[in-house]
Amino acid sequence: MKEKHVSIRIEQCLALAKASNCPRRKFGALLLDPERNVVLMDGYNGGPRGGGHLCGGESCLRDDKNVESGTRMEIGCHHAEMNVICNCAASGVSTRGAWIFVTGEPCMMCAKLIHHAGITKVIVVGGGYAGANGVQYLTSHGVDVQPVDGPQDPRVTVMT
Repeated sequence: MKEKHVSIRIEQCLALAKASNCPRRKFGALLLDPERNVVLMDGYNGGPRGGGHLCGGESCLRDDKNVESGTRMEIGCHHAEMNVICNCAASGVSTRGAWIFVTGEPCMMCAKLIHHAGITKVIVVGGGYAGANGVQYLTSHGVDVQPVDGPQDPRVTVMT
């Protein structure tokens, strides 16, 4: 894929993240057919479909339960990667051989979904997720992970 197309897809992914209502961090994900350079599905993190403004209806479950960022991934928003893969399943769109652009490293839960969905490449917009992640899981299971520059996660303190 041409570098200019990668840059455009990164911009689209970052724009998707803006649709999230999550008060903690906004993530976007974009699934692409790399042979045709066609977007297959997109998504962002958020509460359950039809379930309210946030993951807990009108409040953030992670805030309500004082869950530290980077831990207990089963509590809170549906992740952007999860939304993309589930939307593909609900719409009959194949994920096999696709690439996914994400605005942060996938957590272990999403890494497993990505791998088992047959996605072959993950383009990670750098500076995203600040917790334990699934990048090692993905690479050890043959999924190509390519970091690219992007906006920094505001939770990460940069020492100068």
